[in-house]
Amino acid sequence: MRKIEPHDRQVVNIREGAFKPFVYPDGTALGDAILQLDEGRPLGEGFHVYRMPPGMLTRGHRHNGHEQFLILEGELHESDGTVLRAGDLVFYRDGSEHSSYTPNGCLLAVHIAGPEITVA
Repeated sequence: MRKIEPHDRQVVNIREGAFKPFVYPDGTALGDAILQLDEGRPLGEGFHVYRMPPGMLTRGHRHNGHEQFLILEGELHESDGTVLRAGDLVFYRDGSEHSSYTPNGCLLAVHIAGPEITVA
């Protein structure tokens, strides 16, 4: 096995890493932020850690590909009334629609296959 070169690995602690504000393509920012190491993908696609501030409601959206997330901290209330808590692992199929609200803020480990489509 060959040695891993410094340029072949990144390590960032999620408690110390620099989260980037998430800004929708239309310029809207809701206060959420993302820690994503793969700079070859658009911010918020692929694997990342996602932080929502207290009181935030995401836009309603449809998935263009699957979404999976693990709630690391906090609580998430889904648009259908489901309440998700730390430790819950969630999978949404391609084409599913939802929005999410967090009363006290939350931190999630997320994988999103493709760009989301905003829906009313």
